[in-house]
Amino acid sequence: MQANVYQHFRKDEHPFIDLVYNWLETVEMQYAPVVTEFLNPREAFILESLIGKQEDVSFSFFGGFIEAERKCAIIYPTYYEPKEEDYEIVIYDIQYPVKFGQLSHGKILGTLMSTGIKREYIGDIITDGNNWQVFVKRSVANYIYQQIDKIGSFGVKFKEVDWHDILSPIEEWQLEDVTVSSLRIDNIISSVYNISRQKAKLAVESKKVKLNWVEMERIDLPVDYLDIISVRGMGRIQILETLGKTRKDNIRLKIRVLRK
Repeated sequence: MQANVYQHFRKDEHPFIDLVYNWLETVEMQYAPVVTEFLNPREAFILESLIGKQEDVSFSFFGGFIEAERKCAIIYPTYYEPKEEDYEIVIYDIQYPVKFGQLSHGKILGTLMSTGIKREYIGDIITDGNNWQVFVKRSVANYIYQQIDKIGSFGVKFKEVDWHDILSPIEEWQLEDVTVSSLRIDNIISSVYNISRQKAKLAVESKKVKLNWVEMERIDLPVDYLDIISVRGMGRIQILETLGKTRKDNIRLKIRVLRK
């Protein structure tokens, strides 16, 4: 069965497909829920595609707030009713001397991961323009609190806050339509950021590009629905929808773009 499923997804996604089936098997055998770490939008889509038609097993997503990009899943038997606390998410307010400068998403994430914490234990990092919050799994929350007292040149303190104290994040994404000749990652970058294909290829080959937070070096890698491309120094692109083809057989896409 899994061999048939593999053909619908990229080879690099096959290990995650195996993981989803392992979670599903655990739920069916133990008749108890499984809580995942944070999933990126593409992983959430894959999980939904694989489990969505199961009769005795259901699933739900939650990332700490409604608009969260990265979300944890609970896969559960139909008798179970998941609650917010079941997702095991802690919200940290990052306290720092605002009057002396600004933190950034990259510096916060880099500092967290420099402690050895894997990306899947870290959810969204949000700001209202001055203040910052990060969503993390409870299993690593105390470690973060004890280990990190500095981000960049700023002394910081992590303070756990309640659900009603979540910031209203600034939405910087823009919806756009773009026409591309192919779904290759270098071609998408070139078209969206209006740079030459050579510069786009160089960005990939120089390890400045990530696909779903994983470093990529293949310039011919095809992107797919809900994939997120991160380009250092430029921003991020998410594929939302294929709108069809033009008369010249180019592909029209609906995307979200975050420009730096």
